[in-house]
Amino acid sequence: MDIKHTHKFKALSVQQVWDTIQNPEVLKAVLPGCKTFEEVGDEQYKAVLGINMGPIKGEFTSDVEQVDKNEPTSYRLLVKASGKPGEMDANALMELKEVNGNTELTCTADVATTGLMATIGQRMIGGVAKVVLKQFFKDIEKKAKQ
Repeated sequence: MDIKHTHKFKALSVQQVWDTIQNPEVLKAVLPGCKTFEEVGDEQYKAVLGINMGPIKGEFTSDVEQVDKNEPTSYRLLVKASGKPGEMDANALMELKEVNGNTELTCTADVATTGLMATIGQRMIGGVAKVVLKQFFKDIEKKAKQ
């Protein structure tokens, strides 16, 4: 399943947004339902997230890796998550560009799911993903402006 989401960070430079989303402490604070977020290697992280949205409920253990970094304009996130509702494997390209004094971040992800998450279908998963991404980027924007 393909997911695409764009967020406009008002009055923030590409570098400000980049620096904010590269800060593990910020990520731990703004990831929805984040219980733990720790660096386990170079550009590799382990996170535990509690998700409770519609039929998708439970704790997910996630392995996250950043690759193909091109500071401050793009990077790719490789995410493997598992929990009671199933497993998820995502490959997400994050692209930042300046547009009229603002920064536009576009997340384009290819996501594969198993278990309950696969059973409930792309429409439900896509909807949950967009809600989570929207909140995540709003919270990143708040942190960047502090």
